[in-house]
Amino acid sequence: MSEDKHVVTMLVDNEPGVLSRIVGLFSGRGFNIESLCVAETIDPLISRITLVTRADMTILEQIEKQLNKLINVIKVRELAKDESVQREMALICVKAAPEHRAEILRIVDIFRCKVIDAAAEHYIIEVTGDEGKLTAILNLLKPMGIKKIARTGIIALLREPK
Repeated sequence: MSEDKHVVTMLVDNEPGVLSRIVGLFSGRGFNIESLCVAETIDPLISRITLVTRADMTILEQIEKQLNKLINVIKVRELAKDESVQREMALICVKAAPEHRAEILRIVDIFRCKVIDAAAEHYIIEVTGDEGKLTAILNLLKPMGIKKIARTGIIALLREPK
C-alpha cells in the first residue's frame, strides 16, 4: 500500500495539553507530522488544528478513530484537495546582489507576492499559495541564493456548498 499525503483538520478544546496528546498519539504510533498549524477559531474556547501526515488509508482511518477517542477532540476530518481550500505561507530571505535585484522583483510580481523587508544585501519575500506555487518560486529564487525560509505548513478549510 502506498503512503499518500493527507491533510487532517480537527476542532479541539482550546486548553493546555490538548496538542501534546494529539502529537503523542502520532509519535507513539511512529507517524511523522509533516506540518502542523494551530490557532484559535472565532470561538475562543475552540482551536482548529490542521496537520499533514503520510499514511495509507487503513492507517489514516485508525488515526482518525484514535483522535476521535481523545476527550478534547470535537471533530476530525480529512480534507481532500477538491473539497477544500488549501494554502501555505512562506517568508523567504533571498540574497539581493545588485545584478539580481531586478530579476527578483520580476519574480515577486509574477507570483503576486510581496517584498516585506529590503536591505542592501537581501530581500524578505512573503508568498502565499498552494504547494506548487511555493515550490515554483523557491526553484526560481534558489540560483540567486536563498539564505533562509520560514513556512507555515498547510492550512485548509472545507469548501462551503455552492
